[in-house]
Amino acid sequence: MSTDLQVQKSFKRSKNNILCISFRFIFLAFILPGLLVKSASAQEKLESKGHIPILGWYSIPPEEATSARYLEMKEAGFDISFSFLGSPQDVQKSLDAAHQAGMKIVISCPELKNETEKIVKRFMDHPGLAGYFLRDEPAVAAFTDLGNWAKRVNAVDPKHFCYVNLFPNYATPLQLGTADYREYVNKFANEVPMHFLSFDSYPLTSAEGVYEKWHQNLEIFSDEAKKVKKPFWGFAQSVLFDNKHEDPTLATMRVQMFTNLAYGAQGLQYFTYWTPISSAEDFRGGPITLEGKRSTVYDNIKTLNQEIKSLAGVFYGAKVKSLQFFGNTIPVGTKRMSVLPAPIRVFATEGKTALVSFMENGGKQFIVIVNTDYRKKLSLTLSGDPSLKRVLKDGSIVPASAYASTIDVEAGDVVIYTY
Repeated sequence: MSTDLQVQKSFKRSKNNILCISFRFIFLAFILPGLLVKSASAQEKLESKGHIPILGWYSIPPEEATSARYLEMKEAGFDISFSFLGSPQDVQKSLDAAHQAGMKIVISCPELKNETEKIVKRFMDHPGLAGYFLRDEPAVAAFTDLGNWAKRVNAVDPKHFCYVNLFPNYATPLQLGTADYREYVNKFANEVPMHFLSFDSYPLTSAEGVYEKWHQNLEIFSDEAKKVKKPFWGFAQSVLFDNKHEDPTLATMRVQMFTNLAYGAQGLQYFTYWTPISSAEDFRGGPITLEGKRSTVYDNIKTLNQEIKSLAGVFYGAKVKSLQFFGNTIPVGTKRMSVLPAPIRVFATEGKTALVSFMENGGKQFIVIVNTDYRKKLSLTLSGDPSLKRVLKDGSIVPASAYASTIDVEAGDVVIYTY
């Protein structure tokens, strides 16, 4: 073989090696990252046409009503603010500041009652308006007047909601105006024209744990709302106001909010956002302190609200097909789960109590499991057929088989499956 031919072959081999190395560089530098991004973006995610509105009760006082304050509230995951406002001027100031921050408010002032049409006409076209506050925790005797008041508001502005919040089932017959709680809710639902029904309950006490009839309250309220084909809104306690109730923690607020959602709530509310000044109650430790500073409750609410918004594809517009409880003991006035749905083969909680809500949304079936104990973890063993998937807190959907069949559900937390 001639020297020239050897040089040519050596040159070709070198050229091929250079081309090979170049291709590898191009693949690693440009093609592979694109494939990885494509693979990551292919992760199945929840889809939703909206999200559950989140309202802060006793929110930003009028003297603090700035766009910066409302932006701070929005960054914690709130959509709607409610405060007792003393005048139309305070309403205007709060509406303007809220709108600048991309939030809305439920307005209240004495003139809304005394000069209903005038006040509604003044504010009905403001982009920061969510609705009109009428009354908190009325007795049956007030229903006729409230119904007439709501009709006057709706006659001028049918677009925005009127807001009335009802008593919980631990209110006395004297407070309710009737001996039966279901009758109380039913009469209101049929006599007062509302866009939705709302009630507050603060069921977590340091001595007793979960109030024994809290879930029964939700059973009755959600059922009565369903009868009149209206959504309902629920509450979580986010401030201390006596020495009986639990301090608001991430676990206490999770169990309240995810239980409300499991029952089909389409609006969520925190009592309170700003720590109130009151001579009647010893309020302390709210998300925003008496001094106007953030507390750890603010950070916990921000975390929880992000979880709720990421799970909008489960809860927003969902239909509760059935709701049952599993464990050695179940709450008063609820039903025990006795039959497993088709995709589940094994379901166990070591005897501990779990709320299990079977929901339907957007053509998907969801199994929402809430640990009813806000103090201890729940050991959940669940396995099923290959169609069973798990919905993670960020809204992504993965095969259930990717996880161990036995998992810990944190205190007061939720785990969700779909099929």
